[in-house]
Amino acid sequence: MPSSQLYDAIGVTYGVTRRTDRRIAAQIWTALGDARTVLNVGAGSGSYEPPDRQVLAVEPSAVMRAQRPADAAPCIAATAESLPFVDRAFDAAMAVATTHHWRDPIAGLCELRRVAARVVVFTFDIDGLSQFWLTRDYLPELADLVAGHPSLAEQAQALGARVVPVPIPWDCVDGFPEAHWRRPEAYLDDNVRRGMSIWARLGPEVERRAVRSLRRDLASGHWEARNRSLIKLDAADLGLRLLIA
Repeated sequence: MPSSQLYDAIGVTYGVTRRTDRRIAAQIWTALGDARTVLNVGAGSGSYEPPDRQVLAVEPSAVMRAQRPADAAPCIAATAESLPFVDRAFDAAMAVATTHHWRDPIAGLCELRRVAARVVVFTFDIDGLSQFWLTRDYLPELADLVAGHPSLAEQAQALGARVVPVPIPWDCVDGFPEAHWRRPEAYLDDNVRRGMSIWARLGPEVERRAVRSLRRDLASGHWEARNRSLIKLDAADLGLRLLIA
């Protein structure tokens, strides 16, 4: 299913559950450097768009575009792989938690590189999925789901980018899948899960099994025993990365 159709179907709560976390935003905005004009590709409901710069957003899903706040940057319907702009039209281009939904991530990244002098991409390291207890213990199917996705090294090479780790704070307010790593009970909440596309992509049977197993492990103390080292951490490296070119 194309990403626009996926988010037309599941994206109705993203404006509530997927909010800008100020600590992650600080890393992204610092990476943008002195760029004054910024293109946000796969912009969704507008999280992480810098408020002090001239931003234009690109988002293929009508449902996602409709959730953008009234004071958000203007947004057009387009896809990452075919951006309707001339070369170097922007000082910088950014893409936040979106490349794994693109039909051709490498082509999309090359388009960002074409239309902007600077590129900042917030993404994840596929090889790091096993670092996170949710995917390791409850969603092993996710590895197969992303098996065809370009590796972090391939994405970095396409951009000529350096790779910077993004630690996830324990109280992260953005509802992406890794956000609640120290608050496992959050994944039992249907509203929280609806803000994460992985559940829709893995299907209801996998979701029911994972939720049932997690609920059982929380009640028995098995989750705490297995993840004791996380409980006192303020932030964790779960494979989230910035590509900066």
